[in-house]
Amino acid sequence: MRATVTSNKNSAGPPLLAEWGGITTEEIKMAKEQMSTTNDAVAIARAAYEAYVAKDRAAIERLIADDFHFTSPLDNRIDRETYFARCWPISDRIKGFDYINLVPDGNRVFVTYEGHSTNGKSFRNTEILTLNNGQVVEVEVYFGWSIPHKAEPGGFLPDDDLK
Repeated sequence: MRATVTSNKNSAGPPLLAEWGGITTEEIKMAKEQMSTTNDAVAIARAAYEAYVAKDRAAIERLIADDFHFTSPLDNRIDRETYFARCWPISDRIKGFDYINLVPDGNRVFVTYEGHSTNGKSFRNTEILTLNNGQVVEVEVYFGWSIPHKAEPGGFLPDDDLK
């Protein structure tokens, strides 16, 4: 769609773009810059997951900051060195990811994915990646469920683990 500039000579502000809901050209410029940053954040997040699939340790090391921390239901804010010792070996079992959601929010990217392992099992998780200067500085993992779900549709599993 082509936007046309309308005259707003009765106001003191910059020209408005009528087809963009009356926002200014400066606001469009700022939105484009933010979209570029947003696209970069999503690209960095994708690259981190793809490094796991490719078993590319050098790539993931470039993406993860020196002051990196990782938290999951099993890991309480472990540092970069512990992360590589504990989590990187899992890459051997990762076959791929299907991204369900890649949602940028400032310096964070919310990622929901279905992961596929080399043993044929699949799972769904959500992670929040925090970025700074083009690197991942923090990851929070929220475990989802196995695919297929262990409970029947409309059903549930015993909550014994929650007590």
